[in-house]
Amino acid sequence: MGAPETIPTETLTAFSFKREMLAVLPSLRAFAVSLARRHDRADDLVQETVMKAWGKQESFQPGTSMRAWLFTILRNEFYSQMRRKGRELPDPDGVFAGNLATHPEQYGKLDLADFKSALDSLPDDQREAIVLIGASGFSYEEAAEIAGVAVGTIKSRVNRARVKLQEILTIEGESDYGPDETSRPLVNKAFPGR
Repeated sequence: MGAPETIPTETLTAFSFKREMLAVLPSLRAFAVSLARRHDRADDLVQETVMKAWGKQESFQPGTSMRAWLFTILRNEFYSQMRRKGRELPDPDGVFAGNLATHPEQYGKLDLADFKSALDSLPDDQREAIVLIGASGFSYEEAAEIAGVAVGTIKSRVNRARVKLQEILTIEGESDYGPDETSRPLVNKAFPGR
């Protein structure tokens, strides 16, 4: 019976790096979709981010946030691509416009479509900030680091985005969430106590 085989430190480090990176991919893709606004472009953006991260893994500082590091790479790659193109065509194939013209069967789908439209109408810096804080769950400090701005700037952008979303969606209070006046009796009948 021989001694157990020792695994080289480099192999363990590469395995740990890969495992951490894979755990971040779903939220990384969601962030990419919010920036690129098209799933195919978002997938390309995530793939490019993973390739760059893998190639530069020696620059990752163990003990720091893999998530923040990857989000920063993705964000930088997105804006680099935008600068190269010179301008953005948000819906060249008419996919988004086609989805807006389709009437969903449920109120939730309509509300989601309204929200997506409102989110898309925000300035890029505000949309990015509210997605980082509200959807991706980053702290203000992490979001500021990813965006390369001061914490106060991120807080201001998030606040302005929230106010603008409320204005666009005509939200005045908690009663504006959930079923509308027409649907409320049906929901209350199906789910007593709500």
